[in-house]
Amino acid sequence: MRPYSPIRIAAIGLALAATHAQAEGWPSKPLRAVIPFAAGSSTDIIPRVVFEQLSQQLGQAVVVENRAGAGGTIGTTSVAKADPDGYTILVSGSAHTIAPAFYPKLSYDPERDFAAIVPLGISPSVLVISPTKGFKTVADLVAAGKAKPGALSFSSVGVGTATHLSAERFRMSAGLDALHVPFKGGAEAMSEVISGRIDFFLGPPALVAPHVREGKLTALLVNGNSRTASLPDIPTAREAGINDAEYPMWYGLFAPARTPRDIVDRLHLETLKALRAPKVHDRLNQLAVDPLDMTPTEFTAYVRREIALNKVLVQKAGIKPD
Repeated sequence: MRPYSPIRIAAIGLALAATHAQAEGWPSKPLRAVIPFAAGSSTDIIPRVVFEQLSQQLGQAVVVENRAGAGGTIGTTSVAKADPDGYTILVSGSAHTIAPAFYPKLSYDPERDFAAIVPLGISPSVLVISPTKGFKTVADLVAAGKAKPGALSFSSVGVGTATHLSAERFRMSAGLDALHVPFKGGAEAMSEVISGRIDFFLGPPALVAPHVREGKLTALLVNGNSRTASLPDIPTAREAGINDAEYPMWYGLFAPARTPRDIVDRLHLETLKALRAPKVHDRLNQLAVDPLDMTPTEFTAYVRREIALNKVLVQKAGIKPD
């Protein structure tokens, strides 16, 4: 995980002093952080690492509320409709930019109805199987899939989630025909793979690496641009001979659209400060989460690009919107 530069750190300190004065009096009560996925998912694990430090800095608790369902859209809708007073934030990620492609009749607009605060980081996905399957390399898995088209299955933490599209990107790049079996959370998605009832799963290292180290799962490839420190012996997709399979998963904080700008800026800078705290930095490094150092404006543009890219991917994968 790359550390922030000394110049960037100094700039954060100066900006914090200015925004603290502008947002004086906030926060005067705990913040509510809505995570639109189940407890134990990567979208749940990663922000909790940051929130402990953030709470200390703000002098108020950041209370997590898991509101899972419908690819993250249920919890996201609740934040879009929340009072824009700086006391409700959304923790989301790739799924936030996938939803428009899956749900054309969304009750919210992921750009218009939210203020992008700060990205928490970005992580690759890792393809895992049960050791009982007997596949030693991803080439073995692909060969088995091509020998019996449609016989392989893969799990995800829900339709329209990053784990779904990561697997779709891999499937198309490898030339596989496989059945998608969605679940409500990471624990279910992985347990079905561990049992051997489902053939493979692509999830972030934060979710799968502990099971790999325990021998419950076998990792075959890292679906990112480089190997991950948590699983250094596992090749990337390109190293395994599969091109254009990369689908990194990112995480970030959002607020309802009309949240006062000074509060958004304060949250942005306080979160950056929390991310560079040694214990937070070290823990995220263990979880294979790299920083995405962006301003709110840059993050907004990033979200816009991701929405466009995911729409193309969904179309190419032949997935019909819900």
